[in-house]
Amino acid sequence: MLGLTRAFGALYLACMLMQLGSSLLMTYLALRLNASGGAAVWSGALMAANALGMVLGARLGHTLIDRVGHIRTYVACAGVIAAGVLAHAFSENMGVWLMLRLLVGVAMMCQLMVLESWLNECSQNHQRGSVMAIYMLSTYVGMMLGQLALSINGDLGINALLGVAMAFALCLVPVALTGSIHPTPHPPAPVVIRHFLHRVPQSLATVLVSGMINGSFYGLAAIYASEQGLDTAQIGLFMALTIGAGLLAQLPLGLLSDRFPRASLIRLVAVMLTLACLPMAIIHELSMTALIGLGILIGCLQFCLYPLGVALANDNIEAHLRVSLAGILLITFGLGSAVGPLIAGVVMASFGASSLYYFFTGCAAFLAVLVTQRKVTGVYLQDDAPLQHQATPSGLASSTLAAQVEPVIPDADHDDRHAAAPGAVQAQI
Repeated sequence: MLGLTRAFGALYLACMLMQLGSSLLMTYLALRLNASGGAAVWSGALMAANALGMVLGARLGHTLIDRVGHIRTYVACAGVIAAGVLAHAFSENMGVWLMLRLLVGVAMMCQLMVLESWLNECSQNHQRGSVMAIYMLSTYVGMMLGQLALSINGDLGINALLGVAMAFALCLVPVALTGSIHPTPHPPAPVVIRHFLHRVPQSLATVLVSGMINGSFYGLAAIYASEQGLDTAQIGLFMALTIGAGLLAQLPLGLLSDRFPRASLIRLVAVMLTLACLPMAIIHELSMTALIGLGILIGCLQFCLYPLGVALANDNIEAHLRVSLAGILLITFGLGSAVGPLIAGVVMASFGASSLYYFFTGCAAFLAVLVTQRKVTGVYLQDDAPLQHQATPSGLASSTLAAQVEPVIPDADHDDRHAAAPGAVQAQI
């Protein structure tokens, strides 16, 4: 593990700085908008614009990496993000902010594709699970640090924007100076939507709901905490501990996911999440201790839905279709992250900040009713399903992005079975 950290340390550090800046920016804009009397619906719209930008950026990232390479793509996009972040200080017009969030989302997606495809190609098969696990750890640590950064300076002035811009400027340094082997871009794999809608509908529903809940959390939970009377530093602590709880939950979840039926675990987590969100929705004045405790419990649960949905999907999809599956899962999560904050923002504007957790309750209850082990027939169950546990994306960042740029390199013993060409994939569907 130490050797992998040393080999890819520059890329891990760059990822941590990016997530620090992105996490700080999301919470800062939500609190800034709330302090100026803006409706929660606008905060949801800003998060939706960021998620939409990241979905659109997936295609642009393919083009840029293919034309100018990984490092040039990363450097150019970091410059665009730094400029876009600072531009928020020149205007408070919501139309301008929406365009800036869209732009930042597009550019950050391109950066994430560079990092994840780089890690995926330059790691060996037997190392890839550990490499991506450390990558997700750096992602979560960066997100937590971004929230805790609010505690350094409690006001909502320009200093927070300067800090975000500095983080994205500094993330250039380790990538520019890294001695890692430069990866070679590969063409993206095809994504065939109809096939997956028929084959893994419960997995897609789980990933969609996960995107709706997590997108709404990142965009609107800070407003809920503010309405509960927390100051800026306390809000940062609340958000950081909730995210940290999600990180700590991944190891036990991975062990349970490999030992019990995935659909049953999804339903159990959804039921528990429904019950955990109700106190936050019903009780309008909670103490700081109660908010932190419930936030940690909800964080442990909400970040478990995505990896369970991914694992269930991979259980029932042939090996040569898993690259396409990674693409459709990313798109589904992105759509949920775009739609969820819009709906939740409207609900909060109409019924108050606590209704955010009524929205979470409804999403989780819907999933608990929809997903059941009885619908898993086992007809398409794959014995060679990957066991690596994938953590929930931070916004949209996940190791599934790498699969869209870099097809998974098969083991030598499985070349004949896995080396299906894109045309063959289409023909089998």
